Amino acid sequence: MDISHIINHLGEEREEYYGAVAPPVFQTSNFCFNSVAEMREKLKRELETPFYSRGYNPTVAILRKKLAALEGAEDALVFSSGSAAVAAAIMSVVNAGDHIVCVQKPYSWTRTVISKYLAKYGVTHTFVDGGEVENFEKAIEENTKLIYLESPNSLTFEMQDITAIAALAKSKNITTIIDNSYSTPINQQPLSMGVDIVVHSASKYLNGHSDVIAGVVCSTKKRIEQLMAEEYMTIGSIISPQDAALILRGLRTLELRVNRSAESAKKVVEFLENHPKIKQLNYPFASKNPQLHLAKKQMKQGGGLLSIELKVEKLEQAEKFCDSLKRFLIATSWGGYESLVFPMCALVASQSFVNPLPWNLVRLYIGLEDADLLIEDLKQALEKI
Repeated sequence: MDISHIINHLGEEREEYYGAVAPPVFQTSNFCFNSVAEMREKLKRELETPFYSRGYNPTVAILRKKLAALEGAEDALVFSSGSAAVAAAIMSVVNAGDHIVCVQKPYSWTRTVISKYLAKYGVTHTFVDGGEVENFEKAIEENTKLIYLESPNSLTFEMQDITAIAALAKSKNITTIIDNSYSTPINQQPLSMGVDIVVHSASKYLNGHSDVIAGVVCSTKKRIEQLMAEEYMTIGSIISPQDAALILRGLRTLELRVNRSAESAKKVVEFLENHPKIKQLNYPFASKNPQLHLAKKQMKQGGGLLSIELKVEKLEQAEKFCDSLKRFLIATSWGGYESLVFPMCALVASQSFVNPLPWNLVRLYIGLEDADLLIEDLKQALEKI
């Protein structure tokens, strides 16, 4: 289906809303019925029709339809955060006594739910270097029920051969989940490569305006129905109709924003690749990336996120670089209109965040500002160290 049709028109039954161009916000918790029989019938189809907004809301339903279509999925559910979507997706697959194989260095809360939360209930796990398919095969045990991928991840950008790993999993009746937040459906479509479930932090590119926290799970109708009936309704981590409307607004410019961010990031990467004060640059489409062939195989282009290791000896030097940037906000997250810097040195001595990455690693998000201005800013900040 054409992307422009999906983001601009799919699911918007305007004749039902007085011809409103923008979808209305159904700010209601409850829906009433004309009879007991009607109530009974709608309760049977709570995934598809209004009953109670904890399960189905018309504004959220439009968003679900668009997100599913963008990923080439049959259906989707939208959660109140990316971590909620990840946790629910994983919990929908495994039971006590099962085993998970997960890539090294996943999103921090993905690691937490696998290594701490589910471990309390007898779910075991193995973290593997995802660069080689053989590593997944060696880690599989008789009770392995899930392989969790994040390609590329959002800090050091390692990738996995999605098609090969999905094929391996299917041969052993193992479910696969992938976090596709970095690439978005614009640049990578894992379901077409054989993956079973795709998750997103919609707080990032999908919304794109840094004003909503949300998550998405996309899969088959059967899996979404099961997830809805169990984890989704039980945990209740739903998105509000107001936030759904904001993401619908953000989706209108998704392709434009993703492409602009990627084009600018490419220029920034070319500037940074051979800079004498950069020890290492991490980006899927960097010319020196040993996985460049894999990036070209399964991704349309890189995103706006990259990281660098500064060639410095003291923590204060890394801080000086970040503090000297004038056009980058010091903040976490990414995917919005604004360029950001996220320094690992800020996490030194943190009591709430275990950081396995080097303190001289700095993540940069390239937003929608002019690329040349961002490069000039990086240049002057690097000169100060």
